[in-house]
Amino acid sequence: MQALVIGEALVDIVERPGTDPLAYPGGSPANVAIGLARLGREAQLLTWLGEDANGDLVREHLEASRVLIASGSQRAARTSTARALIGPDGSATYDFDLEIDYPEHRVADDTVVVHVGSIGAVLQPGATKVAALLGSARRRAVLTYDPNLRPSIMGARDDVRPDVLALVAATDVVKVSDEDLEWLEPGTPPQDVARAWAASGPALVVVTLGAAGSFAVTAAGVEVSVAAPRVDVADTVGAGDSFMGGLVDGLWSAGLVGGGRHDAIAAIDVEALTGLLEQAARIAAITVSRPGANPPTRQELDQS
Repeated sequence: MQALVIGEALVDIVERPGTDPLAYPGGSPANVAIGLARLGREAQLLTWLGEDANGDLVREHLEASRVLIASGSQRAARTSTARALIGPDGSATYDFDLEIDYPEHRVADDTVVVHVGSIGAVLQPGATKVAALLGSARRRAVLTYDPNLRPSIMGARDDVRPDVLALVAATDVVKVSDEDLEWLEPGTPPQDVARAWAASGPALVVVTLGAAGSFAVTAAGVEVSVAAPRVDVADTVGAGDSFMGGLVDGLWSAGLVGGGRHDAIAAIDVEALTGLLEQAARIAAITVSRPGANPPTRQELDQS
C-alpha cells in the first residue's frame, strides 16, 4: 500500500536574524511525503522540479528518506524557491518564486491515501490536474487536504476561498491551521469554521492552534481538543506538515485508509480521535525542536 502526495517541492532559503541564509529542501507536500516515509510508509510524490542544482538538492533529500518521485516530475524549467524569514519567536514568513504543473499521472491501484495541499492544490495550471486526480482516486483511497495558505502567491482572499472550499468538500480529511482560518475567514472562531466544514463533505476536520494544541470535529459531531506538548522551539518550519503526516499515519495504523472509509472516519469515537491528535502533536513537537522541516523517524517517535 502506498500514499500519493501531490504538490510543490522546492528549496527554502531560510534567513534568521544575524546569520547568513541557509538552503533547505522543502515544500509543504514534499514535507508530508517525507514525514510519511520516515514513519515507514511507502510514499510517492507527484511534483514539479527542474533539472538544476536546486532540483538536485530536493531530489537527493527526497530519496534519502525513500520517497518515490513520480515519473515526469522533473520537467520544470527551474526548481521553485521560497524565502523563509524566521522571527524572534521561531515563526516563519514566506516569499515565493514558484510555478507548479504536473505530468500526466495515473493513480496506482495500491494507493490508499492521496494527499494534496498548499500552493500546488490551487495554483494553475496544476490545480486542474489535482482535481482530476482526486476524482479518479475517490473509490480506492482516502483523500486528505491541508490548505496551508500562502497569500503572497495564491492571490486575494475572495479569489482563493472558492477553490479551498471546493477541495474541502471533495476530500475526506482536512487539516488546517488557525492562522489559515484567520486569513480565510477573519473574525470567525476557528472551531466554528471547522464545524461548518465538517458539515460540507469531509468526515474529519482538524484545526492546529499552535502552542494551544489542536481541535477536531467529525461529520457525526464528535469534538476533541488536545494540548500541545511543551518543547523548546528552534523554528516552526514544517510543523504543520509533520502534524499532517502524523495524522495520516495514525489513520493508516487504525485501518482507516483505502476506499470506502469515509463513514468509518466520520464515526470515530472520542478516545480514538484523541489518540490520533496526540500522536500527530508529538511528531510536530519533535520537528519544531530542531531547525528546518525535519520530521522524525519511527524510531525517534517511539523513543520520544
